[in-house]
Amino acid sequence: MAGFKMSKGKWLIVVGVLLVVIDQVIKILVKTNMALGEHFDVFGDWCKIYFIENEGMAFGMKFGGWVGKLLLSLFRIVLFSVLVWWISKLCKKADTPTGVLVGLTLIAAGALGNIFDCWFYGLIFSESTPMQVAQLGGSYAPFLFGKVVDMFYFPMIDTTWPDWLPWLGGRPFRFFEPVFNFADSCVTVGTAYLILFQYKFFSQEKKKD
Repeated sequence: MAGFKMSKGKWLIVVGVLLVVIDQVIKILVKTNMALGEHFDVFGDWCKIYFIENEGMAFGMKFGGWVGKLLLSLFRIVLFSVLVWWISKLCKKADTPTGVLVGLTLIAAGALGNIFDCWFYGLIFSESTPMQVAQLGGSYAPFLFGKVVDMFYFPMIDTTWPDWLPWLGGRPFRFFEPVFNFADSCVTVGTAYLILFQYKFFSQEKKKD
C-alpha cells in the first residue's frame, strides 16, 4: 500500500513473533517426528540434529529438580516481562539505536520460545521416549513443567586429551558439547551483539541514571 509506514515498535513485534514461530515450528517438527535420543547427520559428523529434552536452562543445563524447574519457569516469565517493558520504554526514545532494540528483541523472543515449551508442551504432547515418538493431543506434565526441546548439535572437535596432561590426560574432549535450540541461539546472538557492539549505549544510559 502506497504511503504505508509501520512504527518501530510494530516492526519489532513482527520480528519477535516471526522468531518465536520459527522456533516453535522446528521444535514441533522434531518432537513429532523423532524419538528421544534419535539423531542424524546434516553435514558430516560435526553438524547434527539430535533430539533431546531438558528440564532446565539453556544448552541443556539443569537446575535443582522440580523446585528448580518451577523457579526457572517463573524466572523466564519475569525476564520476558521485564524485557518487553524495557523495549517499550526504549522505543519511545528517539536516540535509541535500532541495533539495541533488535538485540533485546532477539533475547525476548528466545525467552518466550522456551517459555512456550514449559507452559504448554506437557499439556498438549504425549511423552517422548527412546522407543516412542510424541503425539499431539497427549499429556505428560502439568502447566509450567513441560520440557524444553533441543536439537542442534555441533561436535566439531571429538578427540582425547594428550596422555601427558595431568588430570585430563586420556580423557575424551568434545567441542561443542551442548545441544541447543533456535530460541537459545536467539538469546545468545542477541546478548553477544549487545555486549560487543552496543556497550557504549548502555554505558551512556547508566551515566544518565
